[in-house]
Amino acid sequence: MKSPLLSLPGAVPGEGPDEGVAAHYGDLFREQRALADGSGFVDLSHRGVVTVSGADRLSWLHLLLTQHVSELPAGQATEALILSPHGHIEHALYIVDDGETTWAHVEPGTQGDLLAYLESMKFFYRVEIADRTEEFAVVHLPAGSIAEAPKGAVVRETPYGRDLFLPRADLESFAAVSGPPAGVLAYEALRVEGHRPRLGLETDHRTIPHELGLIGSAVHLQKGCYRGQETVARVENLGKPPRRLVFLHLDGSEVTLPGHGAPVRLASEGAEGRPLGFVTTSARHHELGPIALALVKRNVPVDAALIADTTAAAQEVVVEP
Repeated sequence: MKSPLLSLPGAVPGEGPDEGVAAHYGDLFREQRALADGSGFVDLSHRGVVTVSGADRLSWLHLLLTQHVSELPAGQATEALILSPHGHIEHALYIVDDGETTWAHVEPGTQGDLLAYLESMKFFYRVEIADRTEEFAVVHLPAGSIAEAPKGAVVRETPYGRDLFLPRADLESFAAVSGPPAGVLAYEALRVEGHRPRLGLETDHRTIPHELGLIGSAVHLQKGCYRGQETVARVENLGKPPRRLVFLHLDGSEVTLPGHGAPVRLASEGAEGRPLGFVTTSARHHELGPIALALVKRNVPVDAALIADTTAAAQEVVVEP
């Protein structure tokens, strides 16, 4: 879904999972600094929007999600996963309930499969599930922003900022009074800095929550049964995850950044060494320079110098080995 805000001055379209919104508006670092200072907004209108209404919505979602939501207070933000029977991450939902309806935004293009699964699990529960992507757009206001949410907008407030669910028809009028706009590259750079994983980038077909440090933030360990819980409990109580998320400081002398999927190796073994993981997201940060997140084998020494593709990288621990 192509955003009308791509018509704003300087807008350069995003690519890959962020196709349909602006990657930047002509000055990546200025846009990052504005977000870090609490000003501007980010157009995330390419993300899917799903709602669940009905008297049983929270108790029903509680049975399906990794998060404890049966008593979720109105206006309180949370996030949750849906796992496969083997405990692998299939969906990530960013949730708020307005007292009558539970709202969630999800990765672009994933809402169809999510709705199909939710519909298959309705049974006799009093719930109504809807894809609201064509009606509502997600806009992000950074932490510290003093901008007021439009009257009637559903607001999801987190430590990183506020996600607004706006009527899609109001997107242009919101942008006209809420500038300056910042592109998704600026938003992604701050996400990488904050070690926040993203479905489809930090995950593959076998990722489990422990590998990304999602226990607590998206997975509640003291709730009832849900699909994939056996894997979560087994890793929590009996073992360690096979991989772990790391943060990388990349060599700033390199012109290009290692792309998603680029192999990570021990620097001591060189570019022909055995791959020990892969880059998940890389970005250029306005203060830290080139940075990345990567998923590596758990037994990679935490003090080991690495190379990401051909770029030297120093690691910071995100998930303990």
